Amino acid sequence: MEITTGTVDDVDAVVDQWVSLARGQREYDSHIAPERNRATVREATLRRIVADELLVAREDGELAGFVMFTVESGQYEQDVQRGVVQNLYVAPPYRRQGIGTRLLAATEERFADSGVDRVALNVMAANEDARRFYRRHGYEPHRVELEKPVESDTL
Repeated sequence: MEITTGTVDDVDAVVDQWVSLARGQREYDSHIAPERNRATVREATLRRIVADELLVAREDGELAGFVMFTVESGQYEQDVQRGVVQNLYVAPPYRRQGIGTRLLAATEERFADSGVDRVALNVMAANEDARRFYRRHGYEPHRVELEKPVESDTL
């Protein structure tokens, strides 16, 4: 298994895997519409490639998984530099082989080389497998996002 920087040749496969990721997240009450976001994700993937913020895992030449990440920059000054893991996905046939761990470690290494002090990521609250995976790698809750439906007469 090999982890490398993503290239333009990876775009279609990464987008397909992102759609699979988004489909899977629907099980945990994600509101993202997988197919309707293909074009947006394609553009985001190209931006990640240009910014060197996409790593891919290959097994025998096939895309086994990917991770998109960025160093946070925003309107507020902070006392730490945060790296953000935005999407980490391993295709089902390649799971439980350490690929997710290697993608995460490679991302953390990139962050360390960039002067990042902390790494942040979001996980669907009901996705126990993902929460367990990240806890196993030292991640702890930092913020909690709350949500509720709004009743509306327009629907």
